[in-house]
Amino acid sequence: MTKDNRNHRKVIISCAVTGAIHTPSMSPHLPITPEEIITDSLAAAEAGAAILHLHARNPEDGRPDQTPEGFSPFLSRIKQSSDAVINITTGGSPYMTVAERVAPAANHKPELASLNMGSMNFGLYPMLNRYKTFKFDWEREHLEGSKDLVFRNSFKDIEYVLETCYGNGTRFEFECYDISHLYNLAHFADRGLVKAPFFVQSVFGLLGGIGAHHEDIMHMKRTADRLFGDDFRWSVLGAGANQFRVAAQA
Repeated sequence: MTKDNRNHRKVIISCAVTGAIHTPSMSPHLPITPEEIITDSLAAAEAGAAILHLHARNPEDGRPDQTPEGFSPFLSRIKQSSDAVINITTGGSPYMTVAERVAPAANHKPELASLNMGSMNFGLYPMLNRYKTFKFDWEREHLEGSKDLVFRNSFKDIEYVLETCYGNGTRFEFECYDISHLYNLAHFADRGLVKAPFFVQSVFGLLGGIGAHHEDIMHMKRTADRLFGDDFRWSVLGAGANQFRVAAQA
């Protein structure tokens, strides 16, 4: 259990099993086939994950797949075999349109969907300093292209995702990569387009967003407290090795 001055509640562990950032050459343990995603998701749930944040991959080469059909082979089996909350990404990949990104959540109607709360530079290219050889041609291009990549999440895009999914009863994990994204969430709350309590996922240490310095973490939490009071639940993600330190501080 974790305690704060307002109430007592259990820690909620969310596991993003494959994501869209890492490429197959970075680890032989990255699940890309439906069977691998099922196995790793159920293992995460068994280990204590209450939320499974799911992306799909092309099983042949591991590239991100944001078609509803890409999710179908594993979604029902994971749901039938665990009590974990299913979270389908609407982030997909920064190279996709918002219509492509929202399609799986619109089709499969999950309990929870991620929603990125602002446009940003999304720099993955420093990974090329660490990884020199790749199994598939698309991997190097995927990383190199991020030097000139803006991950678009305009106000119109965010509103489109909200309008597409809210009628399905889907709630959102609001992914905030910077302080401005918290203000964007407050803007949509003021307009009555999102409902409290908010599930705020603060992301630290990804090039283009807020850093992972301890003052950045404090600043993000202070700002969320000021904007939302008791009307949010706070979650954190630290890029790479930052996760351990960020989670401990949070």
